[in-house]
Amino acid sequence: MLKERPLLIFSGRANPVLTESICGYLQIEMGSVRLGNFSDGEIYCQIEENVRGADIFIVQPTGPPANESLMELLIMLDAFRRASPSRVCVVIPYLGYGRQDRKDAPRVPITAKLVANLITTAGAGRVLTIDLHAAQIQGFFDIPVDHLYAAPVLIEAIRHRELERPVLVSPDAGGVERARAFAKRLKVDLAIMDKRRPEANKAEIMNVIGTVEGCDCVIVDDIIDTAGTLVNSAQALMDRGARSVYATGVHPVLSGSAIERINASLLKKVMVTDTLALCEEAVASPKIEQLSLAVLLGEAIRRIHEGASVSSLFV
Repeated sequence: MLKERPLLIFSGRANPVLTESICGYLQIEMGSVRLGNFSDGEIYCQIEENVRGADIFIVQPTGPPANESLMELLIMLDAFRRASPSRVCVVIPYLGYGRQDRKDAPRVPITAKLVANLITTAGAGRVLTIDLHAAQIQGFFDIPVDHLYAAPVLIEAIRHRELERPVLVSPDAGGVERARAFAKRLKVDLAIMDKRRPEANKAEIMNVIGTVEGCDCVIVDDIIDTAGTLVNSAQALMDRGARSVYATGVHPVLSGSAIERINASLLKKVMVTDTLALCEEAVASPKIEQLSLAVLLGEAIRRIHEGASVSSLFV
């Protein structure tokens, strides 16, 4: 008689605190794996326990430093694939290179597809991720993908603010669907920023579509990178008579001088999730609040392991 497959969860170095929280929810010990770097920067990995026949979940967002995190994930996948587990699932709360998902200019790569190929070839049997930059990236993988959304956690955080005359704001046309879904759940109005992006990581706010005067506005975004869009949007909303401006973001990339921009901006609070670990400066910021997705991810892992439905978490 075959024994039941044990559930083992391992973490890369990108966000071990999230992995510990997931293991705490599932009431299991985090698996032991040794990770380090050789003197020339190459990554070293050794699994420190038997994983033969086990159901393996590797938690590793591929955020900053993106190349290091991605390479570490691939090396871990190769190590586990060679250790004869029953299955290897990768939990990638934030999928780096997701913004390059199509040819929007001549002679450019589609790096989201390249990364999907790398992860599959390295040995992943399933992917669990949160708020892809574009939902169709799921189709770049030739293995099952469970695509979860941070919306329930962020919506609850907005609701607890008890805002007066709240208005949900999309920072650009591409984010209207997300902001509309939030507004529908909260039963509030919607506004849209008319944004132009002359080049990567630079945005210009041209107009605000909708009524924001005298309202508490909440900007709904997925990736907060340089925070230029958030800061410019907050300024534009206040210039048009908004009472206050908050923001939510799923993935706090916070590169460059993003934290300084947020601290010096008109934003009252920026609510983000823990798909990426925050640096010390971000943790110390009075304007940045981090919300945990450990329960959502932990429940998804439990259901995948048990072969139960995950669809009720796709909201």
